[in-house]
Amino acid sequence: MIHRILAIGAVLLLSACASNKANEGSRSAADPWESLNRPIHSFNQGVDNIIYKPIAKGYEFIFPSVVRQGVTNFSRNLRVPLVGINNALQGDGKGAANDFGRFMLNSTFGLLGIFDLATKDGMDRNDEDFGQTFALWGVPDGPFVVVPFLGPNTLRDAFAIPLNLYADPLIHYDNSSVRDKLYGLRFIDLRQRLFAAEALIEDSPDRYVTLRESFRQRRQYLIFDGDPPGNAEQLYEDLLEDDMLEDEQ
Repeated sequence: MIHRILAIGAVLLLSACASNKANEGSRSAADPWESLNRPIHSFNQGVDNIIYKPIAKGYEFIFPSVVRQGVTNFSRNLRVPLVGINNALQGDGKGAANDFGRFMLNSTFGLLGIFDLATKDGMDRNDEDFGQTFALWGVPDGPFVVVPFLGPNTLRDAFAIPLNLYADPLIHYDNSSVRDKLYGLRFIDLRQRLFAAEALIEDSPDRYVTLRESFRQRRQYLIFDGDPPGNAEQLYEDLLEDDMLEDEQ
C-alpha cells in the first residue's frame, strides 16, 4: 500500500508541477513557498480523492450516526491530555484542571470516552496544542507550508507536530496491532467529519487559496481563544465574498 501511495504521489506531483505556473496569481506574503506548496497540495488532494475520501464515504454509509458519534467521542477524548498539557504550559490552570477532569470522567464512567459525560456535566471541551503554546510564547508563524499527507500548516505548527503526536496516549500503547487499527479508525472518522467543512470550499475558483486563508484565520481564532486581532472573522468573510465574485465573473 505504501508503494502504491508513493507511485500515485509521484504522478500527481509531476502533473501538478507541469500546471503550477497557471495558478501563481495569488501570491501572499505569508506564503513565499507557494510554488512548492501547490504541488504538495495537489498531491494530498489526489491521494485523498483516490484513497481517504472513498473509505470515509463507505464508513459514513455503513455505520449509523450513533456509532460514528461514539468513535468521535473516543477520538476527542484521546486528545484531551494534549489539550490539558498545553493549557498548563500557557498558564491556564483552571483550563488544565477542566481538561484532566474531562479525561478522567470520560475515560472511566464514559467507557474510554465513547460517551461524553463531561460535556453533560458542564465541563467545556477546549482545543489547544503545542503550536498554539509556541505562539503564546512569542514564536512567529513562519511561512505557510503544506505538509505531505497532513495538509496546511505554518512552519511553527509543522515543527510542533512531533510533540503533538507524543502527547497522544495511544502512541504509548504497546500492542501495535490494536494501536494501528485505532489510529486508522480515528483518521477515517476525522476525514468523515471534514465533509461538512469541505463543502464550503468545494466550488471555490482557487481551492488552494481558500484552504490557505481559511486555515490561517482559524489558527488565529484558536490562538487568541476566539478573539483574534484585526477582526479575522470579517477578513474570512471578505475572502469568501471575493471568491464568489470571481466565480460569477
